[in-house]
Amino acid sequence: MSDDQQAESADEPVDADTPEDVEDTDAETEESSGVQDGDFVRLAYTVRTKDDGTVVDTTSQEVAEEAEIDTENYDFEPRVVIVGAGHVFEAVDDELIGKEVGDEGTVDVPAAEAFGEYDSDNVRTVSADKISEDDRYPGAHVNVDGEQGHIETIIGGRARIDFNHPLAGDDLEYEYEILDVVDDREEQAKGLLGMYLQQSPELWIQTDEVEEEMPLEGGDDVDPEEAETETVTEEKETLYIEATPQMTMNQQWMFSKQQIAQDVMNRLDIDRVIVQETIDGMGGMGGMMGGMGGMGAGDIEDALDDVDVDADEIVDELEAEGDDGHDHDHDHDH
Repeated sequence: MSDDQQAESADEPVDADTPEDVEDTDAETEESSGVQDGDFVRLAYTVRTKDDGTVVDTTSQEVAEEAEIDTENYDFEPRVVIVGAGHVFEAVDDELIGKEVGDEGTVDVPAAEAFGEYDSDNVRTVSADKISEDDRYPGAHVNVDGEQGHIETIIGGRARIDFNHPLAGDDLEYEYEILDVVDDREEQAKGLLGMYLQQSPELWIQTDEVEEEMPLEGGDDVDPEEAETETVTEEKETLYIEATPQMTMNQQWMFSKQQIAQDVMNRLDIDRVIVQETIDGMGGMGGMMGGMGGMGAGDIEDALDDVDVDADEIVDELEAEGDDGHDHDHDHDH
């Protein structure tokens, strides 16, 4: 090739669709396909200890029953988790990236990334006075000075307590199957609440028009209490939750409802959360006051008026009988 031809070749624009570029584009597309960080996915899983296969957690009732785990107060169903949000072990989060719906596998989770290595310094002797009398026996799970542990031995007034997590030092196997990628926000909300509360209450999302008082601009010198306001109507996307008695009494909800609601709002881009409780009626006053049947308010007032009149008549009658009785006794004495 001559010098002129080389110069002309150098001046020609490079074709954007060269084979090398196409390969790079395909690679990027392949990397970004499948499950991604921040996706809501529905998982079926079982977690076992690697050494002896003890079932630690599962979404399968059949697996739980085979492992003789109490299934009475637990809903066994797939869980919705957010990839990369710490809802599962870090090794599992990494495994899920790029996977497709229907994929399944097993992830090894080392003890250090699971529930920590066993630390002998976390086994301490404390005064038995710090433990309820009902819990003073080997194997009892106790709370001492805000720490959870289980009693190894108790002799006299001293108790030896292991404050390590029961699974500390255990490597785990996390067997999973990706059932679905959840895009519906109501399903996402159910999944989040199910993760926090171990139950999924009835809920729905709707847009409400809300009137709010907004201060008019008046400068920094205006007292906020004296500032003029105007009523502004705004649209707010609201998550309504129908609270159940179980949810109301759930300790996680009682102590952390503000944080749970804030997390749901942040992740679902919701403006507010409203929790409402429905109390069923008792079938009218008749159900509580058997003798009054189905009386209305007016009937009850009339009945009470009648009672007052009868009471006066009864008093008069008793007084009259008292007088007659006195005379009779007097005659008898004579």
